[in-house]
Amino acid sequence: MSKYNEIDFTKLRKTSIKNRLSLVKKEYFSKPGITNFQEFTKSLPDILKAKDFNELLDKCVHAYKNNKPVIVALGGHVIKCGLAPIIIEMMEIGLIKGLASNGSAVIHDYEIARFGETSEDVASALESGEFGMAEETCDGINEIISSAYKKLGYGEAIGKNLIETKAVNNKISLFANAYRLGIPFTVHVALGTDIVHQHETADGAAIGDCSMRDFRIFCNSLIDLNDGGIFLNFGSAVIMPEVFLKAVTVVRNLGYPLNNFYTAVFDMNRHYRPQTNIVQRPTLSGGKGYYFIGHHEIMIPLFFQILKERIKHA
Repeated sequence: MSKYNEIDFTKLRKTSIKNRLSLVKKEYFSKPGITNFQEFTKSLPDILKAKDFNELLDKCVHAYKNNKPVIVALGGHVIKCGLAPIIIEMMEIGLIKGLASNGSAVIHDYEIARFGETSEDVASALESGEFGMAEETCDGINEIISSAYKKLGYGEAIGKNLIETKAVNNKISLFANAYRLGIPFTVHVALGTDIVHQHETADGAAIGDCSMRDFRIFCNSLIDLNDGGIFLNFGSAVIMPEVFLKAVTVVRNLGYPLNNFYTAVFDMNRHYRPQTNIVQRPTLSGGKGYYFIGHHEIMIPLFFQILKERIKHA
């Protein structure tokens, strides 16, 4: 027998599960036997991120049916993951009405459109001082932007050039297809962040002018988000969250109503700026923000394939 005293459990006050608030109910449980993506999402438990995922899909369908914009912001990694075709498909069916990116997306899309390959081995190229020194890519982009000085936005200039010069892989180029479809694709450059800035052909005045024009175009595109629009951010952890927050401020400052819209971030890690600048702050006065963690090459095709089926059956 132990020499230490034990607490007496026989005096515990018991409660009934019938009177307890339960956060999980059987109705929320997953449902087996799916045969397509429509049934797959309906089979998901109505809990946590699965519930958020279905909510966002429904909001996107509602936006599509009511001609409200779905605007997609993205980082270059989304293009490197080979996701341009599914995004182009969403543009063609009329779901995506605007695109925005940082400067890296231009580089990867331009290289795919022109050469069918992109994404160098940074570690090995850095050792030899050859990182970012591809002449065709950097001088080609810089020449386009220099020619667009005081005329076009950065994204429009790239798309226009790819179409006019009939780049061999335009079919899978986001910029070429955005230009073809008349969808604004704005580019928000931070000077010194892109390999094109390493070259003597980079014209800071032209880069700044074209990117500033794109910021004004981007601000204008947010006006229609009011009351049901959707803003999705795929993988931009710094630039696009900062740009979005400033653009929301501009639109509201000019007296346009911008409330009751929905935002979502899809990324492989959780970051401070997307959480605060996209998910939380802009929707405080109405609407809702969502955050999903997962690999782009799985999450983005899954999201859009399900959305396409829901639109088809709506």
